[in-house]
Amino acid sequence: MSLKYAVLSALLEGEASGYDLAKIFDVSVSNFWAATPQQLYRELDRLTADGLIDARVVPQERRPNKRMFTLSAAGRADLAAFTRRQPKPLALRDELMVKVQAVDVGELDAVRAHIEERMDWARGKLARYERVRRHLLGELDEDEFLAEGERVGPYLTLLRGISFEEENLRWGRRVLAILERRAARAAQDSGAPGDSGALRESGSLS
Repeated sequence: MSLKYAVLSALLEGEASGYDLAKIFDVSVSNFWAATPQQLYRELDRLTADGLIDARVVPQERRPNKRMFTLSAAGRADLAAFTRRQPKPLALRDELMVKVQAVDVGELDAVRAHIEERMDWARGKLARYERVRRHLLGELDEDEFLAEGERVGPYLTLLRGISFEEENLRWGRRVLAILERRAARAAQDSGAPGDSGALRESGSLS
């Protein structure tokens, strides 16, 4: 899928400038589709040229004029057609997983630090997602919102982001515990003090 449909779906929120869209992506789209502001502006130009979004210029005093974008009828039809097409299978590329795969011949302390950093990142994202969740719910509880809310799509994708980061934390805690036990056993078997010195000397956890 190209960035095209992520932009079209973001415009379901209503008229937005390129700056507004960048904020929407950062808050509610980035957990499943990342894009830089430069990529967004280029895509907006393409979608405008293709007639999938409409653009109007808003004059501003002492600042450059601002372009505001809305989803056109053709854009809505294209987005609806997109939802009917079979999505491509998820292709995951995660450098951390390669480092974990190689931990048996690697630097244990470094891999631990990478995992802990990923967990800190997950905690930060969960805190941000919780703020977004409260904003979306407003005065409603979750059941009321899901039954009565005007649009539930952003909330459902937010739930996916939350579950993904919660799983990152569960996985991280388990992996750190496993590596801790294996390092302690390796140190005990070698008679060396500490938990990871033996690994650094032998280059192996086993």
